[in-house]
Amino acid sequence: MKIVIIIPAYNEANLINLTLDSLLKQRFSAEKIIVVDDGSTDHTPAVVAKYAALHPTIKLIQKKSEAAHLPGSKVVQAFNYGLERLTTNYDLLCKFDADLIFPEDYLETLVTHFKSRPNLGMYGGFCYVDKNGVWELENLTNKDHIRGALKCYRKECFKAINGLKTAMGWDTLDELLAQYHGWEVDTNEHLQVKHLKPTGYTYSAKAKYKQGEAFYGMRYGLLLTLVASAKLALRKKNFQLFNDYIRGFYKAQKKHLPYLVTQEEGAFIRNLRWKKIKQKLF
Repeated sequence: MKIVIIIPAYNEANLINLTLDSLLKQRFSAEKIIVVDDGSTDHTPAVVAKYAALHPTIKLIQKKSEAAHLPGSKVVQAFNYGLERLTTNYDLLCKFDADLIFPEDYLETLVTHFKSRPNLGMYGGFCYVDKNGVWELENLTNKDHIRGALKCYRKECFKAINGLKTAMGWDTLDELLAQYHGWEVDTNEHLQVKHLKPTGYTYSAKAKYKQGEAFYGMRYGLLLTLVASAKLALRKKNFQLFNDYIRGFYKAQKKHLPYLVTQEEGAFIRNLRWKKIKQKLF
């Protein structure tokens, strides 16, 4: 199977070399690694250019972009920019962050599982962060969720979900739509990836209502949004986030922002979410 990796990068000059080194050391080699420099103001392009000069697998693409880091839209726009310029054929498509260190068997394990499970549409490991010298699980989501930092899609699944949405919540919506189209989504707790910067480290103040907008866009409805907001705020140990999420939901509702999914997809998503909530409760 051929793997293509697209890495959106913004001001990662001090870290992206570690990510690229870990990908070059993989026991299974990627067909192409595209780094999309998203308007960096540091030396990120120069660092990647040096790697590209030495390794034909690596390609640098530069994109002009605003500096503000709004979750979802900016990173997906950079990813899509790279995807539009991809000329290499692939079986598996990965969207990785530029601040990760992968174990040497990461890509090999992906290929093994996708080969043996024809209905597997998405697969990935887990992010670990350094806490006082100890690498601990970055426990922001359920263990059945693949973090946005290390997504891998089977080509047919990626096409079925019509790619990634340029909105907050894209990395949840892709999994929900994959299941809507009959694909399996799975994680591997043995694939432990070092995440060098905590999630949300560079988010701007404008981002605080985006999660609520995402719940609205995915047609969660108010009751499911309340449950999801409380759960996420509790996991992040910040109750103020609950208020931000609910305000974001109402702001989106008041502005009649466009939905991210159809009515039929929304109904499937709500049913799936409630089913999982009931399973955990009972």
